[in-house]
Amino acid sequence: MDSQKYAGSIQLPDTEIVFRNIRNAKRFAIDIGGSLTKIAYYSTVSFRKALYTKDGDSKMGNASDFQYESSEIERLHFVKFETKYIEQCLDFIRKHLVASKESMIGKSIKATGGGAYKYAELIQNKLGLTVEKEDEIGCLIKGCNFLLRNIPDEQFTYCRHGDPEYHFISSDPNIFPYLLVNIGSGVSIMKVEDDDKYARIGGTSLGGGTFWGLGSLLTKAKGFDELLQLASEGDHRNVDLLVKDIYGGDYSALGLTGDIIASSFGKAMHHGHTMSDGRPEADIARSLLFTVSNDIGQIASLYALLHGLKKVYFGGYFLRNHPLSMHTISFAINYWSRGAVQALFLRHEGYLGAIGAFLRGTEECNPDKYSWGENYAGSSGLQSPLPQMKTSSGWPGGTIDQLEMDRCDQQLTFFPLLAHPEEYIPDTVDLTKDKEARDYWLSCFEDSLPSFVGQAIRSQASSGDAKERANKFREKYLSRLNTLKDHPFAYGNLTVRSLLDMREHCLNEFDFPDPYLQQKKMENENALKMLQCHLQYIDGLPWKEKQEALVRGVLAGNVFDWGAKEVVELMEKGLGFKEAAAKLQARPWLHDDLDAWIARVAGKPHKCAAVFLDNSGCDVVLGIFPFIRELLSRNTKVVLCANSKPALNDVTATELEFLIQEMLKKCPIFAKHYKEGNLCIRKSGQASPCLDLSRMPASLTQELIQWGCDLVVVEGMGRAIHTNLDAKLMCDSLKLAVIKNRWLAHRLGGEMFAVMCKYEADQSSLESNSGASS
Repeated sequence: MDSQKYAGSIQLPDTEIVFRNIRNAKRFAIDIGGSLTKIAYYSTVSFRKALYTKDGDSKMGNASDFQYESSEIERLHFVKFETKYIEQCLDFIRKHLVASKESMIGKSIKATGGGAYKYAELIQNKLGLTVEKEDEIGCLIKGCNFLLRNIPDEQFTYCRHGDPEYHFISSDPNIFPYLLVNIGSGVSIMKVEDDDKYARIGGTSLGGGTFWGLGSLLTKAKGFDELLQLASEGDHRNVDLLVKDIYGGDYSALGLTGDIIASSFGKAMHHGHTMSDGRPEADIARSLLFTVSNDIGQIASLYALLHGLKKVYFGGYFLRNHPLSMHTISFAINYWSRGAVQALFLRHEGYLGAIGAFLRGTEECNPDKYSWGENYAGSSGLQSPLPQMKTSSGWPGGTIDQLEMDRCDQQLTFFPLLAHPEEYIPDTVDLTKDKEARDYWLSCFEDSLPSFVGQAIRSQASSGDAKERANKFREKYLSRLNTLKDHPFAYGNLTVRSLLDMREHCLNEFDFPDPYLQQKKMENENALKMLQCHLQYIDGLPWKEKQEALVRGVLAGNVFDWGAKEVVELMEKGLGFKEAAAKLQARPWLHDDLDAWIARVAGKPHKCAAVFLDNSGCDVVLGIFPFIRELLSRNTKVVLCANSKPALNDVTATELEFLIQEMLKKCPIFAKHYKEGNLCIRKSGQASPCLDLSRMPASLTQELIQWGCDLVVVEGMGRAIHTNLDAKLMCDSLKLAVIKNRWLAHRLGGEMFAVMCKYEADQSSLESNSGASS
C-alpha cells in the first residue's frame, strides 16, 4: 500500500515526500509571485482502518493479525518553490498526473499573483488547463481567514531579543476585524470586517520592490534573499544619522532617545556622490531595510489607530518569515503606535494567495461545513525548509516548503462552556519558553521511540512491509524531533500535546492507525470480567465512602496508560486494578478537592454531564462506568465524549459503542437510561491523548447547550494536566488524573502516582457574585 500511496511523488532524504499523491490530484490552484510560486491541490489519501463486526470483535485471524479496510481522507496540499523553476515544475506535474494533457482540456486552474498573467499561456500549453485569474487581494484575505480558523497557533508576534523570540497566539473565536498589510513590490492595506466585507483603505509605493530595487543599485547583492542576508550582517548606525549624532544624546523634551533614527542615510550626505565609499554594503542594506520598514510600520499603525484596530497581520514576499524583516516591522509598529497596535505574523503567510485561489468554488472545503487540521507529518516547519531534492526525482533543485491539511469529519468550534474562550490556551506548559521542560520532553519522546516502533510492527505482524514502514516512521519522527531541538517554534506552540499529535501523524503516515488495537481489545475483555464484582463492592459501601470509592476507581483506572514508560514496565509484569489503586498517593492528594466534590454531589443533581474519556480497559470499564452509573442513578443525563480517531490506548467512540452494548447486558441502570436516551456516546473531534476545547464538533456543542450541560468531567494526564488544567468553565468541572511521569510529578511538587483531583464550581456564578460584592 505504501508504494502505491505515494507513486509519482518526489522522494527527499529522511523519508520526506513532496507533491504527494499527485496522481490523484483533483483540482489545482497556483499563486505566482516574482520570486516564489505556490501550488495548491486537493486529493484523497487512502489509509488503513480496522474492521469491526456487530458483536464487538474486530475481524481477525490470529490474535495479532487484525484485518483492515481501506478508507480515505481528503487532503489539501500546498507546495512553495522558486518561480525560476516553474516550467520544470509544470513538466513534473504533467508527467505524474493520471490524466493526460488532452483529458485536461476544458478544465481550469485558479491562478492569482502577478505571474498569473505572465505565465497563463505556459500553464495552458503545459497542462492543457484554462487559467482562471482570481483577484489577488480577495484571495489573500480568503486564505488568511482560512488559516486563522483552522490552525489554532497560526499567528505569532516576534521579538528578536526576546526569550523566546516567537510568541504564538491562540486564535480568537471571532477573528474579525483586523488589518492585513500585504508587502509585495508595493504595499496594500486592507481592513477586513467579515468574510465578504473588506476594503483596501490605503497603501504606499515604498515596499519590497523599493528595498530590492534600491538595494540592487547600492550593493552587489544578486537577489532578494542575498540582500536580506547582507542587511542582517550590517550596522545601520554607520549610515543613518541618529538623534544623538545631532544632540549629543537623548532629546528628552520630545521623548526621543539617542538611538532613534533622525535621518535615514543621513551620514551619507557628507561623503560625496558614492554611497559605498568607505561603508560596507551590509550597513547600506541594513539602513535601507530600516528605511522601508519604518515607513511601512508608521503608515500601518496610523491606519490601525484611525480605524480602531488592534490586530495587524503582515504578509507578502518582503517578509518571508525572515527574522530581521519581522523585527524591523514589529519595532516600527510598536514605536509609532506606542504599544497600542500589535504586529502579527502568520506561520504560513506565503500560502495565503494559493489557499484563497483554491477555495474559490470548492465545495469540498466549505468552511461552514468542515474544518481542517495541519498534518505535521507532511508539513515543513517555520524556518525549516525541506532538504534538497534528489536529482533522480526529475526536480531541478532549490529549497522547497510544504503545508498539508486534512479535512475533519465536520466543522469544529469552541466548547460553548469556556468562561473566556478568547483567552483559552489548551496547554499547561509552553515548551518554547521553558527550556528545562523542552529538553526533558524532547529526550523523553526520543527515548520512547523503540517501544512504539516495536508496537507498530507487532500490530501488523503478518504484513510483509511492516518493519520497513515502522522504521520509516521512526526516521521521520526523529527528524521532526531533531528539527524542534534547533527550532522549537517550527510548528507553532511546542507542547507535550503537539509532540503527541506529531507522533500520531507520523504513525498514520506509514499506515499504523491504531497500533494498540489488540491490546485495547484484550484489556476491555479482562476489565469486563471484573466489572460485576467491582459494582457489588461499590454498592455495598455507605454513601460517602461510595462517592470516594467512585473517584478512586477513576484514578486507579487512569494508571493504565501505555504512553507512560514507567507504568508500561509495571503493566508488562501484570499490573492489576487493585495494585494500581494501592499505588495512588495517600490523601491529602497533590490537588485535593475530593471533599468539595462530595459536598456538591450531596446537593441538587446535575442536569447533564459531559465526560471526556481517556484509556480503554480498566480506565473506562472499572473507573468511568461505575462513576457515570452513579450520575445516571441521580437522573443526570450523561454524554460520553471519546476520541474520534485512535491515539495510544485511548478508547475511541466506535469502540465505546461496543463496550456500552456489553454494559447494557450487565447493568440494568445502564440499560434503562440508554433506552431512554439519557446515556449517549459522542465523538469528541480529537485524535490525540490530549484535549483541545477550541476544536470541538459543532454538533456536540449544540447538543450540550440544548441539554443544559452543567457538569464537565475530564480525566487523564493528557486531558487534565498537560491540557486544560487551568481552563475555566461556565459550569461545574471535575478534573481527575494520576501523574505517571516521575519528572513531571517532581515538577508539580509531588511524587510518582501523585493525584490531581480538581473540582471547580460554575465560574460564571462565581464571577457574577464577585461583581455583585464589589
